[in-house]
Amino acid sequence: MSKSKYILPIIIISQFYCTSIWFASNGVMTDIVTSFNLSDIALGYLTSAVQFGFIIGTLVFALFTIADRFSPSKVFFFCAILGAFFNLRLIFENQTFLTLIGMRFLTGFFLAGIYPVGMKIATDYFNKGLGKSLGYLVGALVLGTALPHLLKDLMQEYSWKTIIISISTLAAFGGLLMLLFVPNGPYRTAGKKLDITICFSIFKNTQFRKAAFGYFGHMWELYTFWTFVPILLKVYADSHTNTHFNIPLLSFFIIGIGSISCVIAGYLSEKYGPKNIAYLALFFSCICCLVAPFMFQLSNENLFIAFLLFWGMVVIADSPLFSTLVAQNVDSKNKGTALTIVNCIGFAITIVSIQLISSYTETTDSNLIYLLLAVGPVLGLFTYSRKKVYS
Repeated sequence: MSKSKYILPIIIISQFYCTSIWFASNGVMTDIVTSFNLSDIALGYLTSAVQFGFIIGTLVFALFTIADRFSPSKVFFFCAILGAFFNLRLIFENQTFLTLIGMRFLTGFFLAGIYPVGMKIATDYFNKGLGKSLGYLVGALVLGTALPHLLKDLMQEYSWKTIIISISTLAAFGGLLMLLFVPNGPYRTAGKKLDITICFSIFKNTQFRKAAFGYFGHMWELYTFWTFVPILLKVYADSHTNTHFNIPLLSFFIIGIGSISCVIAGYLSEKYGPKNIAYLALFFSCICCLVAPFMFQLSNENLFIAFLLFWGMVVIADSPLFSTLVAQNVDSKNKGTALTIVNCIGFAITIVSIQLISSYTETTDSNLIYLLLAVGPVLGLFTYSRKKVYS
């Protein structure tokens, strides 16, 4: 018992440090665009490159059942070191748009051995209270995602390359922590052989499939919202001439506040069940998508920021609950593969969403494009509205 008390904080810290490489380029995007003479649409492509790398990585990890057949802590460490290295490669001189895309792709590829594997490690240690534990873990992911924006604000006197170096150093340290202090968990059941059919056979389980589809609807919105938070703030500021935002700092808070809601949702799921709390979060997130285009008309900038903060909370609160439901509805020996393949498909969906919104921002000035973010939550809510979704 006492061991699990220090194991969870270490997993959380490691996840926080390592996932900071995810949006590392987003935090210093303006500097990267200037340094390498990129076009303004680079944001969408560089973000999608990470997502695409993550998709290919999770597909490879799932097909070869890596997280179930090998020690997850060692897999986590190996991927943290390589992810940190390819993130660090951003600072090299004479980069082209294609080499930057390549580095972000490889960073995303090795994130496949960090985020879902970190959740797999948590399921190996915590049988009861899994929703609460994953709430902390996804909260760490949220803070790690937001961290580059905070560093951008705190390190204004330093080069953007110093920020990238700092993030890569943290990621490598996080991997080392996991290797040294988190051995295989007591609930781990190792896969004994390679079985690529697992990725397909687990979807025959109706309860697993419903949980996965709810997660897919949630993912359509999540990363696109996170990607466009700085842009949402800029659009509002540009349309209200007396408004001046500290965009990096506000972006950190709007994204980072989701870590709090993940923890709260985890605790609430212990009392009311993950299904019910996930439904509420997805419902409120859907409402935010539907009203977002009209919030730009608010004359009070504080109300606009409050709206984005609320959206930042509900957009992620259901994520650990969907992961909990996925893990609970699959055999213990296949949990790592199940979480990984669901992540793979979910992040594939994010590429479509990010590129769709990015393309429309190039062709129209209408804020109605953000209504498209509601497509995922609506489909997710439809899944929940069906009877006997979960036992």
